[in-house]
Amino acid sequence: MIYVFRTTSGQERVVVDILRNKIKKDKLNVYAVVVSEDLKGYVFIEAENEGDVRQAGLKVPHIKSILRKQMEESDIGNLLAPATPEILINKGDIVELTGSAFRGEKAKVIKIDPEKETAVVEPIEVAVPIPITTRLKDIKLFMKKEDREQKKEVHEGRED
Repeated sequence: MIYVFRTTSGQERVVVDILRNKIKKDKLNVYAVVVSEDLKGYVFIEAENEGDVRQAGLKVPHIKSILRKQMEESDIGNLLAPATPEILINKGDIVELTGSAFRGEKAKVIKIDPEKETAVVEPIEVAVPIPITTRLKDIKLFMKKEDREQKKEVHEGRED
């Protein structure tokens, strides 16, 4: 069966490390200890019985409680599956930086690496554009390349 510990958010990895050491030392019948990147504040533990789970979690820092309901693998399968975010940003798009020293700056996307979930961007409102590698989650779309080109054509058409 699968049991769930409620933990202090952000401390899931610490709890997992402590649990693994304790399970090994006490030779408990626990098969797996898993944490989901997307679900903060919870650690999943698969074991033969609830007694071993409670023994494993006893006096472990950052564990707040154990959920009363046991779960099946099918109940949590989608929670543990890695989420593959759809990348809505493409090369040439204009983005706003949201999580770096350049927060609030607009930049042009030069390259995207979906595997590493990073993008190389060049700030557009600076005298010398310098390529910056940033995480995809630290940028947000400001203007699509197509929209920018369409706007440029309209603007150029008015000047004639």
